Amino acid sequence: MTKKNKLDRRTIYTINTIKDSFLELINQEPYSQINVAKLCRHADITRSTFYSHFDNLTAVLNAVLDDAMLFTDDTQVATTIDPTVSLDLLKENESLLPACQRIADSSKYRQLLMDPNLNDYIIGRIVAHEKDQIVPAIQKRTNLSESEAELLFIYSIHGSFAINKRHHFVKDDAWYRELQLLNQFTSAGYEFIKQNNSN
Repeated sequence: MTKKNKLDRRTIYTINTIKDSFLELINQEPYSQINVAKLCRHADITRSTFYSHFDNLTAVLNAVLDDAMLFTDDTQVATTIDPTVSLDLLKENESLLPACQRIADSSKYRQLLMDPNLNDYIIGRIVAHEKDQIVPAIQKRTNLSESEAELLFIYSIHGSFAINKRHHFVKDDAWYRELQLLNQFTSAGYEFIKQNNSN
């Protein structure tokens, strides 16, 4: 085993320890009450160790949110789900879901995602991550301008987040049924807009 492999493993372990400690603190108090010193004490690490991996507390938040929202570098873009897709297929293939609906239903992220002080920030992260891919896809489906497509995108992100929050980020049968209904609604809306713009 090389020294580099040991270091990589140690680095990954430390980063995961910081993220896990952050989530443990979130389960005890709101994000607004957490700071770097408190996180370091909880993780049993020094501030210099923390700063060798993260620039600040927001960087930890972003890393944890990326984990929770299953963000990847996958180039597959879904603006809505095909309304004919069965619930069983959706349950078996998370990759079919748009990013705003792929939010993990792991209990370890639940309190973080339910923190009302973070809702706008989380939605902003989803928008920033997905905008460059989703807005052009909406334009293609609707023949709308970029600003109009972005409006629909932001509207759908807020709605999807609200539905996830209503279900406490638990993907049960009711969540999948509502998801299918909302996607039928959205798909029909896109088709209507495209027909109107073609006339």
